[in-house]
Amino acid sequence: MISLLNGMVRSIQTDKAVVEVGGVGLSVSITNHTSAQLNLGAPVQLFTSLVVREDSLTLFGFLDEESRSTFELVQTVSGIGPKVALAIMGAHSPQSLALAITQEDIKGIEKVPGIGRKGAQRLILELKGKISDFGTSDHERTHQPVWREQLTSALVSLGFTAKDSDVAINKVLAEYAEEGVDPSSSDLSDLLKRTLQTGRRS
Repeated sequence: MISLLNGMVRSIQTDKAVVEVGGVGLSVSITNHTSAQLNLGAPVQLFTSLVVREDSLTLFGFLDEESRSTFELVQTVSGIGPKVALAIMGAHSPQSLALAITQEDIKGIEKVPGIGRKGAQRLILELKGKISDFGTSDHERTHQPVWREQLTSALVSLGFTAKDSDVAINKVLAEYAEEGVDPSSSDLSDLLKRTLQTGRRS
């Protein structure tokens, strides 16, 4: 895996650059923002992600490690490949994307070419809680536990919005805390049943 390049910029386009490393010119796919920061004949350091396909090897480059990590993270969302992920990074910084996902700003994500409303909703659902620690000093923050992610997915499939799911789950967590029950030790079916009852009461 090629994860870092240090070399001279030999060619710049809006979506691609050629970086010479040790006498070899490497073609790197980049965003418009990255392209605007490069200078022909100047040294550059790029944090890279190599995407391997049956018929191609494509190198994607970013000016900072957070952008590279976000690029790789958004590809874990079903239906999002490297090209759409690069388009997302062209429209958002890691911080603005994290904010859009946390605030469930569908319109802010929908403006990315190739995403659409359903893609934006899926991005919010699958990345909420995974991306919220970008751009903060607290990198030790833990991500959502598996049971909560599974419960959220189940609720959304039953017609809840991601926001309503969060509200209902938080109510159940408060009830469990009062009863001294650890939700991670409960069956998912029991959690779902209780959350549905809580959701209906709200």
